[in-house]
Amino acid sequence: MEYYTIKQVSERTSLPISTLRYYDKQGLTPRIHHTSGGARQYCEEDISLLEMICCLKRSGMQISDIRKFVELCLSGEGDEEKRKLLLNQKEWIERQMEQLKCSLCLIEYKLEHYREIGMFHQCGIGERCTEEHDRRNKQK
Repeated sequence: MEYYTIKQVSERTSLPISTLRYYDKQGLTPRIHHTSGGARQYCEEDISLLEMICCLKRSGMQISDIRKFVELCLSGEGDEEKRKLLLNQKEWIERQMEQLKCSLCLIEYKLEHYREIGMFHQCGIGERCTEEHDRRNKQK
């Protein structure tokens, strides 16, 4: 079995070394090997697990729930619990997406309103743009 150093895994996954150490301390990567000197060694399965952890973390899942999910996956048991954790996270993501859609609509509305009243120039950078245009017009 081929092993990778923490630096290699960091480069491969774009995770900072500090994050990899944190995940280990939090029990999210319980199967990684440690050398006699304590250095972490990762195999392909560990890297696959890290990819899943990153996906769950990006989705907003709490570390405690990720730990529980990892434990269930590694035990080979708890299919219903895993399903429930993922369904709960899916529902949370869907609620977040709806809230973000509402926020986006409001921002688009305000941008259109500001364009209509001439607050923004076509370049779209707002007040700084207006100041720059005023300065340029005075020089002419």
